[in-house]
Order: sequence, then structure tokens, then C-alpha cells
Amino acid sequence: MKKIITIFGSSKPINNEEQYLTAYTLGKNLALNGFDICTGGFNGIMEAASKGAVEGGGEAIGVTVDLWGRYTNKYITKEIKCITLFERIDKLIGLGDGFVVLQGGTGTLLELAAVWEYANKDLMRIKPVACHSSIWKTIVSEMNEQMKLEGRSADMVKSFDTIEEIVEYLKGSLINTPS
Repeated sequence: MKKIITIFGSSKPINNEEQYLTAYTLGKNLALNGFDICTGGFNGIMEAASKGAVEGGGEAIGVTVDLWGRYTNKYITKEIKCITLFERIDKLIGLGDGFVVLQGGTGTLLELAAVWEYANKDLMRIKPVACHSSIWKTIVSEMNEQMKLEGRSADMVKSFDTIEEIVEYLKGSLINTPS
């Protein structure tokens, strides 16, 4: 069974914008390296990553919730419908063997914080978490300093500058490991 990478990010980027192209490249590179992906199933980064994954030969799982009257993007190969936002976040986390956090706002911050807290409180096994963008680099650095002060692991969440580094990190962390 293929490993699944859950990708979090903004719903706002549109085709040909830098954030959209970054997500597309990530989705495609993950699929070409044997991963399937999971996203929130809607627009922006979720659509771009799904498009890339499908074009790269992978599956694109969409975990959706009917709160905003949005439609699932056309690249989703499997939809999982949730009733509440927190059920959706829990499902996105549960399906992921690893996580990538791309550019985003408060929703993406909530998703990153949930992953971090689940691992921090031993509510799930530690899984690789890779962040991409300057905002997350700052947040991860500051939070890792706080983790050190609290005597907790300060190495759970990592920041990367390129999509290629993220894919290599995930390959090294997940290929040939049990699900």
C-alpha cells in the first residue's frame, strides 16, 4: 500500500500563481516517487497538489466538509465527507503517513498546530512534518525554541526551502517503513 502525504495550504491561489505552481510541483513529485496525497479537497493549493498527483500517476484523496458551499475539485480521485471542521482535521491527520505544510493562513496554522499537538501529546506516533515558506520557517523556529524550554522534542517539524528537499526528506523518512 502506498504511503499518503497530507498536504495543508491556502484555498486562495489560482492557476499560474507561484503558490499554485509550488503545490502542483509537490503533488506531481510525490506521485512520481510513489506517494498518494490527501488534501481538504477544494481549491487553491488543494487543487494544485491534487492535479499534480493525478498527472504523476498517484491518487488524490479529498477530505471535505460542507460548511462553505464549495465543490470538490475535479482532480480528487476519492472523496471522504466529514460533518464538522474538527472531524475533517482529524481525518486529514489520521490518513497522513507524513505531512507537508505549504503557504496558508489561519486554517493552515490550525492544521499544523493540530498535527504538532497530536504528536507532542502522544496521541499519534511521530510522523514527518515538512513546512515550506518563510512564514512557517519563522513559526517552526520559534516553536522549536519553546519546545526546548519545555524539555520536549524540538525536532518534530522541519522547514525546507525547496520542494525537492521535502520529497527527499519524506522518501528518506517513509519509504520501506511500515504504515
